[in-house]
Amino acid sequence: MADAAPSSTYDVVIIGGGPGGYNAAIRAGQLGLRAACIEMRETLGGTCLNVGCMPSKALLHASELFEAVTREFPTLGIEVGAPKLNLARMMSQKQDSVNALTKGIEFLFKKNKVDWIRGRGRIAGKGQVEVTSADGSKTLLTAKDIVIATGSEPTPLPGVAFEADRVVDSTGALSLSAVPKHLIVVGAGIIGLELGSVWRRLGALVTVVEYLDRISPGMDKDLATAFQRVLTKQGMTFRLGAKVTASKTGKDGVELTVEPSAGGAAETMKGDVVLVAIGRRPYTEGLGLETVGVAVDKRGFLVSDHFKVAEGVWVMGDVTYGPMLAHKAEEDAVAVIELIAGKAGHVDYNLVPSVVYTAPEVAWVGKTEDQLKAEGVAYKAGKFPFTANSRAKINHETDGFVKVLADAATDRILGVHILGPQAGEMIGEACVAMAFGGSSEDIARVCHPHPTRSEAVKQAAMGVEGWTMQA
Repeated sequence: MADAAPSSTYDVVIIGGGPGGYNAAIRAGQLGLRAACIEMRETLGGTCLNVGCMPSKALLHASELFEAVTREFPTLGIEVGAPKLNLARMMSQKQDSVNALTKGIEFLFKKNKVDWIRGRGRIAGKGQVEVTSADGSKTLLTAKDIVIATGSEPTPLPGVAFEADRVVDSTGALSLSAVPKHLIVVGAGIIGLELGSVWRRLGALVTVVEYLDRISPGMDKDLATAFQRVLTKQGMTFRLGAKVTASKTGKDGVELTVEPSAGGAAETMKGDVVLVAIGRRPYTEGLGLETVGVAVDKRGFLVSDHFKVAEGVWVMGDVTYGPMLAHKAEEDAVAVIELIAGKAGHVDYNLVPSVVYTAPEVAWVGKTEDQLKAEGVAYKAGKFPFTANSRAKINHETDGFVKVLADAATDRILGVHILGPQAGEMIGEACVAMAFGGSSEDIARVCHPHPTRSEAVKQAAMGVEGWTMQA
């Protein structure tokens, strides 16, 4: 694909080629807008495709199969002996998958007549974006509308300096050269638990240190408690209510200084690799926001009025409010471009699902019980365990449950929470039902195929009104 000529004029220029940016560019092309997408990486796809969602899922899948050989195969009557890990090959197949996906986006750009501008984008004033290429040359683009889709970066931890193969962020944890003997994960959120589970399955001792007194902030507390119990049973160790204040790297590993979050005496923990996964922060460095009168809030987010931050300047994805998730950015992308094109555009952030791709998976959408209690909303709950689900029992994957929360007066579904096999696939049913204002009875009376895990969702919905039949 040819790079744009200097002073090229576009209807819309998008800064960032991640899930938000590249989908915005494709949608713009579909609607007949002349679009350019600026990406400073050598490949499109952003964090998600290159060093996030996709490579982590490749390692999660591979490590699950590796563990299944020793833990599950013998119970199924399959005797193959102890598996041998070829970590280099596992990493290489991960990269092969990533390369295929990024090439796929290039194809979609060509198909929709989108220009990919390689380099770092910076707003240079109203309707102007300056692109600095790898060789330092600069190109000026003009556009009726500019879209900021620069995403986020891992949040650093004060006192803990990153060091290759020793103290790493999520990107580093996806490409370790050897399986750690003892991996210490700082932060019990989605990223830390997913990557921790990968390396535990491949042979590492994994200890998770979390500042709060619970894992997975934002997850329904009932779900989080059960989830921690499952991960502990699998071999993870948790140190809750603790904060890491310093690190020291030596020849034999990394020594962390850890103290109680509520105050108290410090102690040391030793591991050979430390993964810092305490969250992500918006990436807006060197973006030239001041040239269009735009500022970030105290947390670094861009405040928008229905995605607009200034005349002709729009924002989407991780750099603005709402869940910092790839699929949320994709929905933002469509809404922003359709608004630019004079159509209606809106995203209901209450209907953005969250998924933890461990085994079992965790997925949820809508309100948690704690949120409903805090808001004073009267609700009913239905709950169904996977121990009573036929398919889960046959497949030896009975950990977890489904919980459906519905308005006590109207029966409208307010939240659905799943810990169990294929939870990420099953949550889609809840999203659709809630988008249409569905009730728990709607799900309860819809015929689900048997035997499937999805029947657990139906049975939990039946439980809202107390007529669960299978447990």
